[in-house]
Amino acid sequence: MAKSESWEWLKAIVVALLLAVVIRFFFFAPIVVDGQSMMPTLDHNDRMIVNKIGYNIGEPDRFDIIVFHAPHNKDYIKRVIGLPGDTVSYENDVLYVNGEPLDEPYLEEYKESASKLPFTQDFSLEDVTDYEKVPENHLFVLGDNRQHSKDSRHIGMVHYDEVVGKANFVFWPFSEVRLVN
Repeated sequence: MAKSESWEWLKAIVVALLLAVVIRFFFFAPIVVDGQSMMPTLDHNDRMIVNKIGYNIGEPDRFDIIVFHAPHNKDYIKRVIGLPGDTVSYENDVLYVNGEPLDEPYLEEYKESASKLPFTQDFSLEDVTDYEKVPENHLFVLGDNRQHSKDSRHIGMVHYDEVVGKANFVFWPFSEVRLVN
């Protein structure tokens, strides 16, 4: 009887471990925010859940916060600004996509407290990437802390194949549990 009960427990543990591995590998994964590039939206050492399956069904939207494989075997977390076919530029701290000014409400708090202005230096997509428009199957991404972010202005466009998933749920520190946009 004891041997049978032990065997049942062992099977249950193995099944639970396999499920955990499958869920982490294919559906959701934790990530730790490393650095200040997404402040004030995300802080250094925030822990988030990355949804890996959402972009298997659909594609990233403008202003999604994504995790992607970056150079030097590192994963970055940034905000999608430009989608395939878009032109992107900044003039006088205003984002222009396809010639239209867009609001970035997630930056207002930080712009007000920034010691150095403009918060985002003027640039055009062509200035920083040599492309007039975001190429097909690519994204142009920026960190929210524009003065201290290594993003598409430095590393180039992000190919869809490099995108791990969407990150919009902070689970640690516990006092800061929240959805982010």
